Amino acid sequence: MDITGYKYLTEAEAIDARSQCADFYGLPITPEDETIYWVDYFEANLNTPVFWYIVFDESIEEILGAPTTFDVILDF
Repeated sequence: MDITGYKYLTEAEAIDARSQCADFYGLPITPEDETIYWVDYFEANLNTPVFWYIVFDESIEEILGAPTTFDVILDF
């Protein structure tokens, strides 16, 4: 399936991008000590090599830049 978004070679890079989006929108840690994120990342674990990605949303383009389109193998 073609996905438009942001592709990362390591999970740490995806976590950093997710944190950048949360920081940009000033999202805090809740009283229950759970971090609230603006976006989340996914693991493309059926692809070789495995990678992590964030699906494009116009609200994060200013933060993460222009998205790309890439193929993700999904298990239905």
